[in-house]
Amino acid sequence: MTPTAAVERRTAPERREQILEAAVTVFAERGYEGASTDVIARMAGISQPYLFRLFGTKRELIIATVKRCFEDTESLFLRAAGGLAGEQALQAMGEAYIDEIRRSPLKLRAQLQSYAACDDPAIRSVVAEGFGGLVRLAERLTGLEPARLSAFFAQGMLLNVLAMMGQIDEPQAWAMRLIEGCAMNAKLGM
Repeated sequence: MTPTAAVERRTAPERREQILEAAVTVFAERGYEGASTDVIARMAGISQPYLFRLFGTKRELIIATVKRCFEDTESLFLRAAGGLAGEQALQAMGEAYIDEIRRSPLKLRAQLQSYAACDDPAIRSVVAEGFGGLVRLAERLTGLEPARLSAFFAQGMLLNVLAMMGQIDEPQAWAMRLIEGCAMNAKLGM
């Protein structure tokens, strides 16, 4: 056996996936301004010039990361709603989303960082289109009225904030009242 390590060859699309995974982590932890392409490249096991060859600029990489986060949420909603409609579909989507943010708070942090990065017009446009896509998808999957969808997304944002404060799994009394209120609203179809 020779002491040389075998170099694993990967295609450009496979490398893009590695980079996006690393970028989600770094972006979630440090935000747009603090996300270092050097750190992302090292985490992905590639050179920084190769990262730029695949994505062009840091902004383009962050935009691809933001798009990936929205695509993942769309896929989650589609799987959760699978054949359901109305309130049942909305409830399944909400429960799946809560389970996902419990399992992967990193994605939630990346999502919140994307909102914070909306100072950049290009990122703002991608975030608005991604969020709009979630709204259109929820509307199509559930067939519910705008007021109900608005309440669903408003409560989702509240739960996002509570999750970032560590108030979902072990909530303080004040947070528990808000969570219970969300659950009651969901049961009432509000």
